[in-house]
Amino acid sequence: MTKKTKVIATSFLTLILAIAAGCLFFGYQLLKTPVSADKTEVIFEVAPGETVKAVANQLQRKNLVRNASVFLFYSRFTNQSSKIKVGEYSLNQAMTPDEILSVLVSGKSIARSLTVVEGLNVFDIGVILEKAGLGTRQEFFALAQDKAFIKSLLGEELPSLEGYLFPETYKFTKFESMKSIVSQMVKRFLVVWKEIEPMAKELNWTRNQVVTFASIVEKETGSGSDRPIVSSVFHNRLEKKMRLQTDPTVLYGMALKLGFMPNNITKVDLMTPTPYNSYTNGGLPPTPISNPGKESLIAAVKPASSKFLYFVSRNDGTTVFSETLEKHNSAVRTYQLNPKARAGKSWKDLNQNKTTN
Repeated sequence: MTKKTKVIATSFLTLILAIAAGCLFFGYQLLKTPVSADKTEVIFEVAPGETVKAVANQLQRKNLVRNASVFLFYSRFTNQSSKIKVGEYSLNQAMTPDEILSVLVSGKSIARSLTVVEGLNVFDIGVILEKAGLGTRQEFFALAQDKAFIKSLLGEELPSLEGYLFPETYKFTKFESMKSIVSQMVKRFLVVWKEIEPMAKELNWTRNQVVTFASIVEKETGSGSDRPIVSSVFHNRLEKKMRLQTDPTVLYGMALKLGFMPNNITKVDLMTPTPYNSYTNGGLPPTPISNPGKESLIAAVKPASSKFLYFVSRNDGTTVFSETLEKHNSAVRTYQLNPKARAGKSWKDLNQNKTTN
């Protein structure tokens, strides 16, 4: 190689190195420099099955990174491209691409609150989950009736998870699976049940019987302070071999046939036999009719001491209790058959989502 050739080769190599250094510097600046100082939240989704290239292009389209190719190269160079997780993330233009990648790899999705209040049933919860965009009610119903899934969670064979979807405020992410959502509800029930179980031993009832009883108390109580007394009424009726005669059980039996909760109940409905009709059947229904909260579970196993056999709503969430049918009928005439006693009143005045009768 001549001296001239060596000079040319050296110059060419120097040029290549300079270009490479420039590219590295330019890439580094892109990775460490945010698009702007704007910290306005941008909701960014990484959908199931989305490639890292698609993620990078989406970041550029949303003006979260300046160059998708640099972001893609960096994620692969640092072996993080395969670690980007499905989720819904809070990003902004003031974040550097390096910071954005860290968030996407962390899997720390936006968590939204979902409240399941006491006394809701599977029909109600299915609607809530669907409206929250967490899945379809059909998907939820199928899972809530999946016997293998139920047994894996509760260790026993039951026809439904009704009663075991504990009322609570939960934090769920957009792409969380229905199995994960339902599992969290049941696991919360199991935590609470550990507190209730020692108190339930005196009754010599199965867990399903306790939860079924509590689910009726929940549906029949507007005021929380009434729970132990309502519980005592049903305990007294069972001891005297009287039928429970509670409307919510009838409605639930109808719902299982219809596939949705009806809004109204008629005298014909009260006399139409179903496994859940407590007017035509003695004892407890075969399964819970709603998902009771902790206070109703406690009331079920620790009822108040009373001789009451009847109760009727005052239409404002509170209740009149009676020991005799004569006194009960008098209360019914006063509070239910008298239009003036019902006008303008609602159990919702107590700000509790309960159904009372």
